[in-house]
Amino acid sequence: MAKADLSHVLRDEDQIKEVLNRLRRANGQLGAIIKMIEEGRDCQEIVHQIAAVNKAVNTAAFTLISSSLKECITDGSRNRDEISEKLQKLFLSLA
Repeated sequence: MAKADLSHVLRDEDQIKEVLNRLRRANGQLGAIIKMIEEGRDCQEIVHQIAAVNKAVNTAAFTLISSSLKECITDGSRNRDEISEKLQKLFLSLA
């Protein structure tokens, strides 16, 4: 028996925009962190900014996964158990 194709591409344009905006913001923050280090800024300030980038990236990932899960569940042509298992592993990979 052939294994089902569990790949998924997010189709919700609003969710795609939200994920991209968060990642672009994180990208800008990361550039600012590099500059802070190069300028010899306070370590505590840098760590706070790194934490903000981490949160932005994780939020983007959770948004992507949860939106994909919503789409997969509403798509009755796919094996929900296998998809749920795959998405659960993705969630756990962020833990």
